[in-house]
Amino acid sequence: MAGQSSYSRLAGDEAAVISAAGGDDDYDAKKLRLLGYEPQLKRNLSLFSNFSVTFSIISVLTGTTTLYGTGLEFGGPVAMVYGWPIADTFTIIVGLAMAEICSAYPTSGGLYFWSARLCSERCWGPFASWLTGWFNIVGQWAVTTSVDFSLAQLIQVIILLSTGGNNGGGYLASKYVVIAFHAAILLSHALINSLPISWLSFFGQFAAAWNMLGVFVLMIAVPAVATERASAKFVFTHFNTDNSAGIHSNLYIFVLGLLMSQYTLTGYDASAHMTEETKNADRNGPIGIISAIGISIVVGWGYILGITFAVKDIPYLLSPDNEAGGYAIAEVFYLAFKSRYGSGVGGIVCLGVVAVAIYFCGMSSVTSNSRMVYAFSRDGAMPLSPVWHKVNKHEVPINAVWLSAFVSLCMALPSLGSLVAFQAMVSIATIGLYIAYALPIFFRVTLARKHFVPGPFNLGRYGVLVGWVAVLWVVTITVLFSLPVTYPVTKDTLNYTPVAVGGLFILVLTSWVVSARHWFKGPVTNLSG
Repeated sequence: MAGQSSYSRLAGDEAAVISAAGGDDDYDAKKLRLLGYEPQLKRNLSLFSNFSVTFSIISVLTGTTTLYGTGLEFGGPVAMVYGWPIADTFTIIVGLAMAEICSAYPTSGGLYFWSARLCSERCWGPFASWLTGWFNIVGQWAVTTSVDFSLAQLIQVIILLSTGGNNGGGYLASKYVVIAFHAAILLSHALINSLPISWLSFFGQFAAAWNMLGVFVLMIAVPAVATERASAKFVFTHFNTDNSAGIHSNLYIFVLGLLMSQYTLTGYDASAHMTEETKNADRNGPIGIISAIGISIVVGWGYILGITFAVKDIPYLLSPDNEAGGYAIAEVFYLAFKSRYGSGVGGIVCLGVVAVAIYFCGMSSVTSNSRMVYAFSRDGAMPLSPVWHKVNKHEVPINAVWLSAFVSLCMALPSLGSLVAFQAMVSIATIGLYIAYALPIFFRVTLARKHFVPGPFNLGRYGVLVGWVAVLWVVTITVLFSLPVTYPVTKDTLNYTPVAVGGLFILVLTSWVVSARHWFKGPVTNLSG
């Protein structure tokens, strides 16, 4: 690869970089060359396409459906109805801080490139880039693992209900069948992501439309069909303290209920990772981040309200003895239709709507993963880097796509031995990813406070304040979601999130001290000449 100097060497003479790269190219190509990279990916995404990928990854149908039972158990309606806007408020602040940095540095590398540039004045760029990059990439793989495994589990429930239900002799797929579902889903996602970006753009826009329409259909249809509906008083004031976790503190319960909201609102760094394929990237990338979060907030709250109006008996919905085997929202859908029509088929169809949304969420997640792998390996940070950053004739990072699918499959394998081990691994999906979000924001408000040059999208004088609030929120949720979720604490009930995240930090730090500090210089230019 031509040119192995570190990115920071380019910063001193931007005009020379553009001149050396050729001055007649379009604005986006010039901007990318100014940042040190020769364009290799096809720039074919509009603002809506960029937004669609991120909106599909956030996918309120995915997060709220898979963790609705958690919300019901820990706080119930109050924790969900009021916890959602609380988490949303701080999430949009994190998104604004990220969007401002994205506008200044619109590259596929995203977070780790931002950290390198923001720390370049203090010579900490390579280490900051290494730390941020590995938290980002492992967090993304964990997100894909979690999303596709949750789809496999939902398929398990759909089959159970379709064959008679838990109490009617229905078929409950074994853990080996579930992992086979997971593998098949990942295989299909890898195949789709091997298609040209124009196809991915189409699928992304379709997925965004499906998520939007699906939310509105379900939030109206399910409570409308149910013969018994919850009162407004129940939806807005009922606080469920009855849980199987042995937790009695109302504040503690409410905090645990926030997990549903915070887990749902992740993955919006995808817009940054797609900027090298997005037109007017320094404007449309940041707008993609903010619009995806903002619209998800509105439709997500509506979805929670609509479904909660169909909730009556929380203990029964959470019971493993119900028809859905304890999958709360599936039981809500099933009972709503069965109560009116004598059959739960309509509820199963509704679960199918959710399953399609989760499928597209996983597909878009692999898209984002592969762009991060492509960028990180382009800068030599990964083993076998020359292999992973190759692009095919369609200008798709094909090897990065298949690597992302394979790693996500491997991360699900611990579920065969221990769900505790699996849950520890996927906990990185929320906390690990948010740490990666917070690192460049922290560097922007500290080390780079005086020399940061914003792009077209900027927060002006409020940038530092917004950045600090974002960092403090990430610190807060990191602590809160590391607390025990079940008492008494045993090896089977311990919350392994701090173990998993701490273990990742130790591995990344050790690899830096032992090896990477000698050869990894941060983002490198691939410009010739």
